Amino acid sequence: MDTTTPSPTPQAPEAAPASSALDGAELEARFMDEAMPLMNQLFGAALGMTRNRADAEDLVQETYLKAFQKFHQYQPGTNIKAWLYRILTNTYITSYRKAQRSPKRASSDTVEDWQLADAASHSEVGLKSAEVEALEALPSAQLRDALDSLSEEHRMVVLMADVEGMSYKEIAEELGVPMGTVMSRLNRARKNLRSALADVAAEYGIGGAK
Repeated sequence: MDTTTPSPTPQAPEAAPASSALDGAELEARFMDEAMPLMNQLFGAALGMTRNRADAEDLVQETYLKAFQKFHQYQPGTNIKAWLYRILTNTYITSYRKAQRSPKRASSDTVEDWQLADAASHSEVGLKSAEVEALEALPSAQLRDALDSLSEEHRMVVLMADVEGMSYKEIAEELGVPMGTVMSRLNRARKNLRSALADVAAEYGIGGAK
């Protein structure tokens, strides 16, 4: 009698779900239908950030590449434009940070006591200033013009603080500058932005304009 234990019959590997390829095709189709039509609007925003057409084109291309790679994380039915703009802003902030290898402290950024007191009286994160309301409500062309009126340093801190909701400490660490410098830049940036947005804010009833 053969008492050898029979070897188990090898099992065939499970086939990949047929739906996976279909899901990928559906995601790609949705991306083409929902995200691609917004490219011109994102380019306008990118141009306002970079002030250079070639850099803006690169920024938009990188944004769309990241958006496509993360599109499975996007919740259908939510604001895809806001989702894309957040990726655009994050990508710009990252590229700006890389470019600042040796940050220099400008004398105009010396923080003053009254600015520190004013900054300390506000919450660092999620500040709902009139400028933020304007940024959220204005058409892209006017938003681009308003941001374009700011210096690059001031535009960056506005994006980080009022769009991304980063704290003073986080911004200081990202840019490699003292926190007081961040407060000073943001204070001046908001004043300049308020001035740039004054007319259109009144037109749209933004920020309590009378």
